[in-house]
Amino acid sequence: MKIICIGRNYRDHAKEMNADVPEVPVFFIKPDNCLLRNNQPFFYPDFTSDLQYELEVVLRINRLGRSIKQKFAHRYYDAITLGIDFTARDLQRECKAKGLPWEISKAFDYSAPIGTFIPKDELGDLNGLNFRLELNGKVVQQGNTANMIFGYDELISYVSRFITFRTGDLLFTGTPSGVGPVNVGDRLQAYLNDRLMLDFFIK
Repeated sequence: MKIICIGRNYRDHAKEMNADVPEVPVFFIKPDNCLLRNNQPFFYPDFTSDLQYELEVVLRINRLGRSIKQKFAHRYYDAITLGIDFTARDLQRECKAKGLPWEISKAFDYSAPIGTFIPKDELGDLNGLNFRLELNGKVVQQGNTANMIFGYDELISYVSRFITFRTGDLLFTGTPSGVGPVNVGDRLQAYLNDRLMLDFFIK
């Protein structure tokens, strides 16, 4: 399986990163070695001094598909959770400054903690999901899927023009504003419509 991550899918996040709002979806890939499940602790890597969180709504792909028409895209995911796209921001800045790819800052081991998936039929209006991240009990990120620039179906349709979706693939749909650093000893808790989805420590 693979993890496909959408960048700059919330206007407020693009603004805080001093980046242009994209005209088409921007995406990159994390391999499966990035997954961190079951609220296991995340161990701060020794190659960065600026590890940052990015909370995202995550879709679970449930069938094989390529060149998917937008009107059929809703058939290609069956469950939703929250995930964190950990980013070594200092490494990312260095790579961007040199015009280099920046997988080194995104695709490292365990950089994608995810919660338990909830069947999408249990969540009501998928286009109005509230989600938030708390750092040591303080809310640092909050968003609503209604504010995504590109919705789920548009993302699936666009990405599938270039990359075949396979059963079990994950689609991280972008982060709202409020991204920031974590430190050893921090506790991260993520909520989807007030349901606790993630609760783990940085060690």
